[in-house]
Amino acid sequence: MERVAVVDGAMTSFGEHWNLSLRELAVEAGRKAMKNAGIGPKDVDALFIGNMAGGYFNGQEHLASLISRELHLAPKPSTRVEAACASGGLAARMGHLSILAGAYDTVLCVGVEKMTDLPPENVTSGLAMAADGDWEAYFGVTFPALYAMLARRHMHEFGTTEEQMAAVAVKNHDNGVLNPNAQFRFPLSIEKVLKSALVSDPIRLLNCSPISDGAAAVVISKESIAKKLTDTPVYFQGSGQGSDSIALHNRVTLTTLEATVAAGKMAFKNAKLTPKDIDLVEVHDCFTIAELLAIEDLGFIEKGKAGPATEEGVTARDGRIPVNASGGLKSKGHPVGATGIAQIYEVMLQLRGEAGGRQVDGATRAMIHNVGGSGGTAIVNIMGRD
Repeated sequence: MERVAVVDGAMTSFGEHWNLSLRELAVEAGRKAMKNAGIGPKDVDALFIGNMAGGYFNGQEHLASLISRELHLAPKPSTRVEAACASGGLAARMGHLSILAGAYDTVLCVGVEKMTDLPPENVTSGLAMAADGDWEAYFGVTFPALYAMLARRHMHEFGTTEEQMAAVAVKNHDNGVLNPNAQFRFPLSIEKVLKSALVSDPIRLLNCSPISDGAAAVVISKESIAKKLTDTPVYFQGSGQGSDSIALHNRVTLTTLEATVAAGKMAFKNAKLTPKDIDLVEVHDCFTIAELLAIEDLGFIEKGKAGPATEEGVTARDGRIPVNASGGLKSKGHPVGATGIAQIYEVMLQLRGEAGGRQVDGATRAMIHNVGGSGGTAIVNIMGRD
């Protein structure tokens, strides 16, 4: 069985793209990814597109057909993948697995979301569709409120502080300043985060990722083809997927996302690696508490110790385990369907030594973590140069 590698990729800038449609964002990223990989539509066997809510946000469903035609891939197979905010990561996983299964040799994976076509209150309602409609969204619970519950329980059990959650935002903005595609390229201070508007206690405005537009794409091929196209293929070394109750009230604990634990264990087992073998991590920090939960659940930091570790610089770009060198969702932006593939693109740049000022020195192996909703779905991939 041949290994599977990312040949190349591309992403649009993340932010408010008033002059571009959902279709145009996806096409921009897809075309550029193929161009960067040195291939054309004739070389692609299938398309996988990650998108959460094109129907609600933009009045456009059936994206598999739409984007396939726009990228001149039709009549080849095209599949739209939805897993809330993990839609992009799952699309890439499906592309990866389809090549491992021998169905295709080369696939294009695109993630896209256009969120600013609606007022913020409508976007909030759309995102709430990724929560339990009967038991959470119906009663007005939004994602800031759900993650506020997770944060409060973590604070209660482990003494995590608002200052430690703010430290996540400060670190990620320091990284995002160096990312030309990031939505928020400005530094933060602990004080500024703590003085920002309260959204859902203890979650403040600057603990939250933004509403974003954007797209990302990667070309994935079996090893023999990848080596003909690039001298720097980045290989999938392990992949995992987990799920859990969509509603918080059905979970065993609020301080561990069991879907993340399951996906991480599967990926580590596939790769025959442990957390000590990983040089950098891109995790799903839709809210700052989410980063703390992720690095604990993936085994990089002891449960309950992520807050102090962040304060001490363990997860800084030059720390023991750099987390979100891209700026993360907090600074880079979070066009939900695009996020998982943008994470893969970032890791590709890091492992090829092409990440510019945010480059993690000597990185050869990385982990990517993408979450749907409040933890109902988790996708974890381990990637490396060897």
